[in-house]
Amino acid sequence: MDQSVVERARPVCYKKSVGGLSDLGGNVMAVSAPSRSLTAVPSHEVRIDASKPLQAEPHTGHNRWHPDIPPILRVEPGDRVALETRDALDGQITARSTAEEVGKVNLNVVHPLTGPVYVTGAEPGDLLEIKILEVEPAPFGFTVQIPGFGFLRDEFPDPFIVRWRIADGAAESADLPGVRIQGAPFPGTIGLAPSRALMQAITNREKELLDRGGMVLPPDATDAVPNDSRLAAEALRTVPPRETAGNVDIKALCAGTTMLIPVQVEGALFSVGDAHFAQGDGEICGTAIEMRSVFHAQFFVRKGEAARRNLRDVAYFRDTYAVPPELGVPRRYYATTGLSVEKGGRNQSENATLAARNAMLNMVDHLQERGYSRQQAYAICSVAVDLKISEVVDVPNFVVSAVLPLDIFV
Repeated sequence: MDQSVVERARPVCYKKSVGGLSDLGGNVMAVSAPSRSLTAVPSHEVRIDASKPLQAEPHTGHNRWHPDIPPILRVEPGDRVALETRDALDGQITARSTAEEVGKVNLNVVHPLTGPVYVTGAEPGDLLEIKILEVEPAPFGFTVQIPGFGFLRDEFPDPFIVRWRIADGAAESADLPGVRIQGAPFPGTIGLAPSRALMQAITNREKELLDRGGMVLPPDATDAVPNDSRLAAEALRTVPPRETAGNVDIKALCAGTTMLIPVQVEGALFSVGDAHFAQGDGEICGTAIEMRSVFHAQFFVRKGEAARRNLRDVAYFRDTYAVPPELGVPRRYYATTGLSVEKGGRNQSENATLAARNAMLNMVDHLQERGYSRQQAYAICSVAVDLKISEVVDVPNFVVSAVLPLDIFV
């Protein structure tokens, strides 16, 4: 294999940069030095040219899941990595983009991921332990509403954009006046390659769901990276999360959190991207505060743990607060609720989706009372409002709460 593509145990010198990443339209992303020392263990980096889409730099990543995608980097357990990542829409949205342009974005390129990273010694049946050390934000982020996409897509058919300026740990935008969002950056998409058997099982079950009328994106070779016709025709889209993680959109996966993912293939084949500066639990409009990033992590292998414990799903943990307590549990908030009852009065049984929908529609109404447009309200819900399941036992009605932290208003 070409050693210019696959690096192994190459030490890296990190240089502190002012502001971390490039300017709004920048082409170069510098890697800032984490506060911790990197001299004790080998470190590796993967850099991208942010002025180019992934298709122009296929040696840096991929936008489909497949076990035969070759690794771009090889590391030993305990090594640290700094992986530069593209935004979820692969650079299609800039600080000068308009709502009209949002309506024309190409979703076939979602998500451009950096990887795979081959972790020596990782085998099927193991758990890959990923210690997330830091996620460096870019100075520009965006939140968009794309027609046909999002939790309330039937209620919000028109495109919309919020362009964020990220600085000093917070995001602000002239498109949402009076709002300031504190950040805790994390990767929206982070995961491992599926085995061929798992890939086929996923393809079969999602095809069956599609045939039943479900919302599914089946394999599609259009704009796939790699563009190998055999891989592209059967590779999985990155939109849904699955057993090997992927687009989990868990905002707790920020610096200081450790993630555990069952390994399906030799080397684990880890990839990451789709970074978010901030997000409400639910990400209901389909996007958070999307951005480029530099993802810092350290890998360890727990031999045989997934097989021994019969683990099929992702787990994560941490020993300290993910964010200051007053942000994790807002000091001041306003919450709306929703039940498993349609607006017309028809009762459904134990329907958490309907309850969540009602809670969020009620929150949109509340934000309109504060003076925001309906689409502005939907965007605020996606980046700041947390959906919480309040109860799932009092049949037939579940209760879901939507919690708005009031300190975002300045």
